[in-house]
Amino acid sequence: MKKYIALFLMFSTGVFAQNINDYKYAVVPAKFSFFKEDNMYNLNLLTKMYMQKYGFETYYDNEKYPMDLANNNCSKIFIDVVDNSNMFTTKLKVVVKDCKNNILISSEEGASREKEYKVAYNEALRMAFDNFSVLKAHKFQPLQKSLEMIGEPITNQMLIKKYNVVATKNGFNLITAESDYKFFQIFKTSSNDVFIGNRDNVSGVLIKKTDNWFFEYYQNDKLVSEKVEVKF
Repeated sequence: MKKYIALFLMFSTGVFAQNINDYKYAVVPAKFSFFKEDNMYNLNLLTKMYMQKYGFETYYDNEKYPMDLANNNCSKIFIDVVDNSNMFTTKLKVVVKDCKNNILISSEEGASREKEYKVAYNEALRMAFDNFSVLKAHKFQPLQKSLEMIGEPITNQMLIKKYNVVATKNGFNLITAESDYKFFQIFKTSSNDVFIGNRDNVSGVLIKKTDNWFFEYYQNDKLVSEKVEVKF
């Protein structure tokens, strides 16, 4: 199972980075849920500044949006901060969500043992952002440009297969009764839209995109994306 986890980490980093690069806009709350006031300790302003630093056109959730942002709710990512502090340590984690409230990716926790709250919260948040490698590498790329960079073939429609689903302890077995029988094992992750996949010695990820499933893996240093017909 360890090799599957390592494989998932390798693939998921690339997949999520590519997803993040599809976004031009970011929305930051004017007030975090764990505080009673807007921009407490200047954390919301600090979050907005970091998102701008990492290449996002960023707005508070109570600001007036430009036309293209207002008309397309799914053209932006939503930034939140989770407070996991205890009596001795201030701990903050940055969470990135899409328009359907799905978590795309989250940072490692930033931590501070400073006693003064304002100093501690700022230090912990800066640490979380400074170590958020996926956001730091963000470079907005419209979908068409992203596909050109990946190279052909990105999707091979001739490889569409329909599978039956058999539940297992850690995921599912996908089975097709066609003459070119393939046994396809997938394993659950923390996301309902991403599975670690292993099919006939080919390892990759099964990922859901706009209600369709795709099995993605590398072949001769090129990304292959096969559409898969399956219902869970």
